Amino acid sequence: MGAFDEQALSEKALSEKAPDDSPPLRLDIRGVSKRFGSLLAVDDLHLAIPPGCIHAFLGPNGAGKTTTIRMCTGLLRPDSGSILIDGLDIEHEGVAARRRIAYVPDEPYLYERLTGREFLSFTGRIYGLDNDTYQQRLAEVSQRFHLHGFLDALAEGYSHGMRQRVVLAAALLHQPRLLIVDEPLVGLDPKHIRVVLDVLREIAAAGGSVLMSTHTLAVVEELAHSVTLIDHGRQRFHGSVAELTDQGRLEDVFLRMTLDHDEGAETP
Repeated sequence: MGAFDEQALSEKALSEKAPDDSPPLRLDIRGVSKRFGSLLAVDDLHLAIPPGCIHAFLGPNGAGKTTTIRMCTGLLRPDSGSILIDGLDIEHEGVAARRRIAYVPDEPYLYERLTGREFLSFTGRIYGLDNDTYQQRLAEVSQRFHLHGFLDALAEGYSHGMRQRVVLAAALLHQPRLLIVDEPLVGLDPKHIRVVLDVLREIAAAGGSVLMSTHTLAVVEELAHSVTLIDHGRQRFHGSVAELTDQGRLEDVFLRMTLDHDEGAETP
């Protein structure tokens, strides 16, 4: 069985349809801005991700990507605008909204004195999975990410790639409607890069969506359906990958759109 259950997601979607029977956007960012003192980190950002979409979030270091992701996960509050997850406002319906998402940061964090199995069990309890569901999901994600060889070892001995695989597995335990990943392929060998790419495709095929922040433009061309490019907190492009590459090679377009970026301190 795959790491993402299409039937379960479809049943959830049917029970949570909007009144007009059209499914809500998985992520709907409406005119969001965030300032840190005199620094305008995110400036009137609009971004919409429908069900079944892998969306690449691009920009140079310090462009405002991390700040945006933190607002999407409820870790930061926007100064203005709103963020909806499956139609739920992250600020006013935070608990329900956060149950529909999972976030995998670029630096995977594990409790050093827990084993991988204990960390996954802890995560399953946080999301309220009953034991039968948890055991089924544990078996699925452990097999998919090849965790069995080290699942009962303490996390303090894990390599970066092992940590990344455990954190990705934990993120998928509750079958999120929206998966937010920041540089998900860093530290993975080619075999597990392919596993992660396949899992992201499965999520989209099942009606979930992915917001992926990455600097690996080749992966964007291979995997993404749509792209948002930001620089200095401002949106420079939002549309399909094809629309972006119509303007030239993706690397050339990216550099041209961010040519005036100041290589100074990174935006929070």
